[in-house]
Amino acid sequence: MGEDRSGARRTVLAVDGGNSKTDVALLAEDGTVLARRRTGPFAPHRVGTGAAVDVVEQAARALLDGLGDTAPPCADAMAAYLAGADFPVEEEALRAELAARGVAKEVSVANDTFAVLRAGASRPWGVAVVCGAGINAVGLSPTGRTVRFPALGRMSGDWGGGEELAEEIVWHAVRAEDGRGPATALTGLVRSHFGLATVTDLVLALHFGEADRDRLHELVPGLFAVAATGDRTAVELVERQAREVATLAEVCLRRLGLPAEPVEVVLGGSVLTARDPLLHGLVETALGAAAPHARVVVAALPPIAGAALHGLDLLDAPDAARERVRAHFRSQPPP
Repeated sequence: MGEDRSGARRTVLAVDGGNSKTDVALLAEDGTVLARRRTGPFAPHRVGTGAAVDVVEQAARALLDGLGDTAPPCADAMAAYLAGADFPVEEEALRAELAARGVAKEVSVANDTFAVLRAGASRPWGVAVVCGAGINAVGLSPTGRTVRFPALGRMSGDWGGGEELAEEIVWHAVRAEDGRGPATALTGLVRSHFGLATVTDLVLALHFGEADRDRLHELVPGLFAVAATGDRTAVELVERQAREVATLAEVCLRRLGLPAEPVEVVLGGSVLTARDPLLHGLVETALGAAAPHARVVVAALPPIAGAALHGLDLLDAPDAARERVRAHFRSQPPP
């Protein structure tokens, strides 16, 4: 274990390709992290499959070349968890493109939500709900059966995540300001955060392209702070988000036939890993009522750790290697 037939140490390329950044790590089979690199977003829906894979290939080759004369010509396995791999046909297209680049002998591709599950669960199976910019969930049974969702936004039945919450905050704030809705401290939150006299000023600035829509997600932490004061509108938004998270987890468990089993439900993404007391408590309460044996776990390791662990799975590495990976990512900040 640990060497191929030529006597060389086997290696793994782990990839977490997200909408905002891509993390790549090169590991030895014993779990030693040899090098890490963070680069730009992985966005096949915006730039196309080839250009998106260029980002991964360039980072992977830089890691391999960085080892100098000791570098293998390619890794033995690549475990890539990627945004945009939402359907089997997309997974296969990305896998084929990555395989054609020749940076790894074996390539495995799955949606990036599976990275949160593999990183956060103590076993290779369970349920994960990710609530960051958007929201998604996956479930994996001990037998390998999977449950997943299209996760295409409102058109596929999704609600929640930072982008949606931010739009809801502005919606309620502007209605409170002009009298169409009840008063809420969210109005003051929007005004103060953007330094504007009115929420309507923000709406017009967004309309005319004078304000950066990508900054709206910055309002989400303020939502939780306002909800903590008992503001009814803010509390209702947090309650709705909690119901969506719990519902996704419950549906995964039910469709896998595991609602009465002791299953870990891993929570990932910036909205959930912030551990807001109100949101987290509501999720635990709702899920506890639907699946009393489920255990809620907030992901403590980054998604790249999940890719690394899966890569070691592909090589059938020993358990000690996985523990070494977990220890590394617990102690080391992102590059």
